[in-house]
Amino acid sequence: MIKVGMLSFWHVHAGDYAKLANEHPDTEIAAIWDEDPVRGRREAEARQVPFYETLDELLRSADIEGVIVDTPTDAHRDVMIQAAKAGKHIFTEKVLAPTLKEANEIVEAVNHANVALTVSLPRMYDGYTLAIQKVLEQGLLGELTQVRVRMAHNGAIANWLPEHFYKLEETHGGAMIDLGCHPMYLTRLFLGAPEAVSAQYGYVTGREVEDNAITLLRYANGAIGVVETGFVTPNSPFTIEIHGTAGSLMYGFQDANKLHVSSTKLEGNGALEIEIDESAPNAFTQWVNSIQTGEKTEENITMAIELTKLMEASNRSAAEQRAVKLSELQA
Repeated sequence: MIKVGMLSFWHVHAGDYAKLANEHPDTEIAAIWDEDPVRGRREAEARQVPFYETLDELLRSADIEGVIVDTPTDAHRDVMIQAAKAGKHIFTEKVLAPTLKEANEIVEAVNHANVALTVSLPRMYDGYTLAIQKVLEQGLLGELTQVRVRMAHNGAIANWLPEHFYKLEETHGGAMIDLGCHPMYLTRLFLGAPEAVSAQYGYVTGREVEDNAITLLRYANGAIGVVETGFVTPNSPFTIEIHGTAGSLMYGFQDANKLHVSSTKLEGNGALEIEIDESAPNAFTQWVNSIQTGEKTEENITMAIELTKLMEASNRSAAEQRAVKLSELQA
């Protein structure tokens, strides 16, 4: 049994990851540390596990093999490097870090310590993503010209997000760096790496971070990626559009169990309804397998670094009101 330490319950998904760990047959939550001691003690008491007053103390525990990191985003680098140096395997909420430089420092520490690192990028492994990749591999859409992915909710107007999610110092951003991560890494997965990023952030509820956002990804061949997100939309479906020189693919607008594909490469300019695939093992399961086998989750880490690049560029673009080339970012 792999004993896991929870490092903070700051993030809204921390409870979900603790549940994953306790439900997995090979892992269990065995200790908790939190930068908020009141919250940490409450979570430890609820789970009947020890609460550690300091991170150092938890990381010195020989019983703890791995940690789940749900700290504020601004603490990711320091916490994960400290965990890696202590020889602990790391599962973390996205984003890996707010800047490319910090992300690379984390990965360097992980590689030096030879511990497993996996980042929660859940929609990469969902059945619709796997089915879409098959369609693209078949070339039914021709050369891709545009990908648009939208994911939004009403957390800022229904007030179910915690207030600390709006603190810029802790989060390094709002809707885009949190919820927009999912459409961002999917757009990157389907279209590849862009040359430059242009972002516009809106502040509908007047908070310190954006609650309404769009990022455009610009490609050398003329293709465009459109990433849409927000905390101010109560009934916005999760949708994917992919367009190319030979056809289009739609997901989420109609039957959530099917992809809708039209293509000039099909007989009579035909259309297809494609059942979505079974999902691949989720990121947490991949992390556990990595600990047990020593096999690194390389694709996951590559995409996590790419996601950090795009988020750093988006934040810079919105702040400076200009297109930001990825080559500008400090590695």
